[in-house]
Amino acid sequence: MNLATTDDLRLEYRPFSLSLAESLETAHGTIDSRDGFLVRIVDAGGDAADEAVGYGEATPLPGWTESRADCEDALERARSALENGGPEAALDAVDRQVAARHGVTLALADLQARRKATPLYRYLGQGPMIARIPVNATIGDVSADDAAERAREAADRGVPCCKVKVGARSIEEDVERVRRVRDAIGPDVELRADANEAWTYDEAARAVDAFADLDVAVLEQPLPAGALEGHAALRGDGVDIALDEGVLEHGVDAICSADAADAVVLKPMALGGIDVARRIAAWVYELEVTPLVTTTIDAVVARTGAVHLAAAIPDLPPAGVATADRLAEDLGSDPVLFERGSAVVPQAKGLGVEGVWES
Repeated sequence: MNLATTDDLRLEYRPFSLSLAESLETAHGTIDSRDGFLVRIVDAGGDAADEAVGYGEATPLPGWTESRADCEDALERARSALENGGPEAALDAVDRQVAARHGVTLALADLQARRKATPLYRYLGQGPMIARIPVNATIGDVSADDAAERAREAADRGVPCCKVKVGARSIEEDVERVRRVRDAIGPDVELRADANEAWTYDEAARAVDAFADLDVAVLEQPLPAGALEGHAALRGDGVDIALDEGVLEHGVDAICSADAADAVVLKPMALGGIDVARRIAAWVYELEVTPLVTTTIDAVVARTGAVHLAAAIPDLPPAGVATADRLAEDLGSDPVLFERGSAVVPQAKGLGVEGVWES
């Protein structure tokens, strides 16, 4: 990322709290809201009419990023560092706090793309114009009947991929839920499952055997993050194995050295920014590992950043960016339209997000 070098950059941030539409149960407790910081970097060089603004978002998530307090401390360091040392100093100040770094880098990238009068994805990737990207629908831990109905509705909307959350029930119950979803969507819609570290190796092996018969394309994080050898042993039996939590614990080098994954899940907020996620995507493609882009149930600024990230990665599989409905409220209007199973990529300058600071 080419960083602005003007001496007139200023970083500002303000807190927000957004209620979830439904409580989220995680290994680190129940989450009822997403609490973070809206970030903006203002380039005040020249007269007021020439002032440009880039937006970012730093939304910590327990178990994935630093705490909210540590994120705020990092943003305050970045604010001072930007004024005194410029963009590189600001990034150094947040280097170990991934959510804060995500907010700062996204704001810098948005500012630069606006200055260059180009959409953020083209600033990131220097590639062709992309009108839309495919997305997946996520089906939570609901009954088999509800899972089938939600999957059918998604398929009717043209969604090319459904991901079913598994692991909270018995293997038999989850296999039946996935079977019902497959029946509902037919053979042409990609099917994934996400276990979020829930199983032992024997349970995961049983699930893989059953899922292979149901043409499940990808199983995400069936074992605890530390179990690289176990994930490696699960590969090659008809279902691709993707690591999610394991990416944060081990890094791509260790995962690829252990042959532990067919795919890796890239969450920009947890990785420290869309720039980091894009570099990892390019890296794993060279290693014949598939990148999958998703979010951490973020607000509109970070979600839109993830859409631009996905548009900047060639031939990316369906991305998990259609998550606005997980929030009961948001920071502002969503510039991303969803139609026929795709996200329509904003073609405005930068992110394409407007009006969030004033709302």
